[in-house]
Amino acid sequence: MPSHPDLASEQAHVALAYERLAATRAAAEQALRAALGQGGIGTPQALVERDVMVANALERIERLGVGDEAICFGRIDRDDGEAYHIGRLAVADVDHTPLVIDWRVPAAEPFYRATGRHPMGLWRRRHLVTDGRRVVDLEDELFGPTTAGQAGPEGNGENAAGDGRLAGPATLLAALERSRTGFMRDIVATVQAEQDQIIRAPLTGVLVVQGGPGTGKTAVALHRAAYLLYTHRFLLERQGVLVVGPNRLFLRYIEQVLPSLGETGVHLATPASLVPEVTPTGTEPIDVARLKGDGRMAASGPCAAASRCRSAAGCYVSRRATRPRSYRPPAAGRAPTTRAGVSSSGSCSIGCTSNG
Repeated sequence: MPSHPDLASEQAHVALAYERLAATRAAAEQALRAALGQGGIGTPQALVERDVMVANALERIERLGVGDEAICFGRIDRDDGEAYHIGRLAVADVDHTPLVIDWRVPAAEPFYRATGRHPMGLWRRRHLVTDGRRVVDLEDELFGPTTAGQAGPEGNGENAAGDGRLAGPATLLAALERSRTGFMRDIVATVQAEQDQIIRAPLTGVLVVQGGPGTGKTAVALHRAAYLLYTHRFLLERQGVLVVGPNRLFLRYIEQVLPSLGETGVHLATPASLVPEVTPTGTEPIDVARLKGDGRMAASGPCAAASRCRSAAGCYVSRRATRPRSYRPPAAGRAPTTRAGVSSSGSCSIGCTSNG
């Protein structure tokens, strides 16, 4: 099977992005060495400024580390002639021309949500299938009227993006066929439109995500945390993002997802570690335990959560539905919807507090 005609040019672009990433990281390391070279001599103000420069440099170096994950996984071509490569973090050329834009910026949203019926200003969406730093294949989805022989107005070419298709099926299959490491990986290259709506939902209030086992609840919740940290960094970095899992084994399983997305300032904890001075010793009567596990308790959960919520954003995950979905819990005192249900059984809860 012949290779894609644009494979070489895309490989050159990705290689340049890696070169610029390495140069940016080297500059941050140089800034760290310069700050540390100032030593501990000087006025109190100078020492504080040095500590701030060291902290900023260390944070920058940590965020610029992508490990073995691909820095760029997609490209969008707009009707107005603009084209953007989508990746894990933003990378610019020496003249500040964007080589890769962060997947969380508004300009990258059509990469995840465009369809044949609603192309969102795109005429092409391209998925890059990579192996480390090497681009091994390209997959194009075409929208609207383009050049001769390509997709028509309804996206009816052979590789057109229709409303009923998964975005980037070849890329999705490649992700499924990757070797397993025993740790959860991010899904940033294969996020589907419905998942992206949950990830980019507004910060205000509590967001509840429901789905059956294996429907991507935890992955979506972690990507939402990364998105909120990027979009509301000033607010959330000061007040913190907490990821709560049922046990330490589960937290070890998911601990690499957020760092691979460039976010390292998130605290992972179990309920027991949040109150280490408390040691549970009591037991409940069997009738009480049975009542707490009754499905009718789901109707009171959202009201109880809403009555105690103070402008927070988070993902509370349950196993009730067969596909991931989200909704806003009712305000205190209002009747819950039939989709009510708040649980963290078997997965993680993410609470991004905005009131300390």
